[in-house]
Amino acid sequence: MNRLKTTLLLSLLTIMMVMMGSAIGGKTGMVFAFLMAAAMNFFSYWFSDKIVLRMYGAQEIGEQDYSAFYGMVRRLAQRAGLPMPKVYIIPDQSPNAFATGRNPQHAAVAATEGILRILTPDELEGVMAHELAHVQNRDILVGTIAATFAGAISMIGNMLQWGAMLGAGRSDDEEGGGGLIGSLVIAIIAPIAAMLIQMAVSRSREYLADETGAKICGRPLALANALRKLHNASQMIPLHDARPATAHMFIVNPLTGGSLLKLFSTHPPMEERIARLESMAR
Repeated sequence: MNRLKTTLLLSLLTIMMVMMGSAIGGKTGMVFAFLMAAAMNFFSYWFSDKIVLRMYGAQEIGEQDYSAFYGMVRRLAQRAGLPMPKVYIIPDQSPNAFATGRNPQHAAVAATEGILRILTPDELEGVMAHELAHVQNRDILVGTIAATFAGAISMIGNMLQWGAMLGAGRSDDEEGGGGLIGSLVIAIIAPIAAMLIQMAVSRSREYLADETGAKICGRPLALANALRKLHNASQMIPLHDARPATAHMFIVNPLTGGSLLKLFSTHPPMEERIARLESMAR
């Protein structure tokens, strides 16, 4: 169901981009915006692992450093049929974890010192299974595709705004008084709608990673208990230097701004994630 939802949302982004392309008078502007957005986002896709790991001061470890944790990741990777990823520790007491890498052959998983401290071995295994599920489901690629379309729509919206303000196209009188206003409405609403769809794609992939991760580790309740602990603890100990641009990568949102609307969140409601896992266990 979550895979189908992702497909439908990406299709909707594609349709929106085509419609906005026609609104600016042809394919040229649409193709230009798409190529620009693709170039920016696929650069991030190709180098995202190095960028985000360096951003949070992650340190690569081997089996001799954290033998139990490293061995756990290796067992889970074998169970999931994945190559062994690089394993990193983030020197931060806020409990959290993420996965990155452009494909399973270039994947990395990272966990904070805080998450190793507060979770039981079963709970930690559930978390790392969730992160390996992101690798297995190629969520970095899916997120990049969604960001590319949303970025292209935003660029086309800017073109429409400038075109409307500079009087491009027919005048309001020629269009029955609605040309300028109509273009501005489309230019403002479409990028917001695209961003909402991009956030919905991210939430759908989190649900899918929970489901896949629970199957990899075989303990849905362990992952549910871990999420409950992480949600509470991360509110009390915020992640140092958490960035909105990378918040979607973490298993729980490292940003503490609880006043944001759920529609604009990259993560599903925690109570819903836990309820779904508990339902799987039953």
